[in-house]
Amino acid sequence: METGELLRRLGYKETDKLVILNCDDLGSTYSANIGVYDALRKGIATSATLMVPCPWARHAALMYRGEDIGVHLTLNSEHPGYRWGPITYGPSLIDGDGGFPRGLVDLWEHADIEEVKVELRTQIERAILWGFEVTHLDSHMGALQLKPEFFDVYLELAQEFNLPMRLSARSTQGFVGFPFRDLADEACVIAPDYLAVIMNEKGVGSRTTAIAMLEQLPVGITEIYFHPAIDTPELRGATQDWQERVDDYFLLVNEDELKVLIEKQGAHLIGYRELKMVMQEVNAG
Repeated sequence: METGELLRRLGYKETDKLVILNCDDLGSTYSANIGVYDALRKGIATSATLMVPCPWARHAALMYRGEDIGVHLTLNSEHPGYRWGPITYGPSLIDGDGGFPRGLVDLWEHADIEEVKVELRTQIERAILWGFEVTHLDSHMGALQLKPEFFDVYLELAQEFNLPMRLSARSTQGFVGFPFRDLADEACVIAPDYLAVIMNEKGVGSRTTAIAMLEQLPVGITEIYFHPAIDTPELRGATQDWQERVDDYFLLVNEDELKVLIEKQGAHLIGYRELKMVMQEVNAG
């Protein structure tokens, strides 16, 4: 769907700037559960995504109060000392350490696509069973967005469950190497126009990226993602990037810098639930 048409369907002008502030990794740790829900309830975050296979995902479901939450489709377990694995029988999805592969290359080289489909569909169904009103899909570590055969599964699930999805900007199609945005358009699957990709060697810690993106915010819908968590011994033991996660928490909950930048841009905060409503209306005919 063209940006102007989507903005109109959402009730905005074609020249408006909309921002989704998404919290990744809900369910990964107790610390993340508190951090994400605080960001949604006390801070300025507008959506989040659940990692269904992680040990604290069921706890996240017990804390749920109807917030805008999607499924963070998970096929990797990246932390050296903290592991999780498939919730289905998927031998090709398990590395020698008994969990999901740590890295993307290992996943892409060994995963059976049929086992990928079963696992990811089950993750979505499990979230629904737990009571989540799933609003969208995205992909942990970008595993489903960077390889055509994995993207096919991602797109198929978005169609099957009639849900919008996280995608990077159309301008990145050449870099990624296949026309994923065009394929999504053909399938009538909605995605934000832009994704602020974190420029941090550890992969989390959104402060610099978020501020830079908001200072030059384009017309259309931009998603910026964060990994908020509170500082606990659990978080420090589970992750090597705990300081960046705690900083994301303070940025979303305790500071006003992002709010000020959004107001300065005349931008509007939305969640994925609004995109879901438009997509379901369009696909209902």
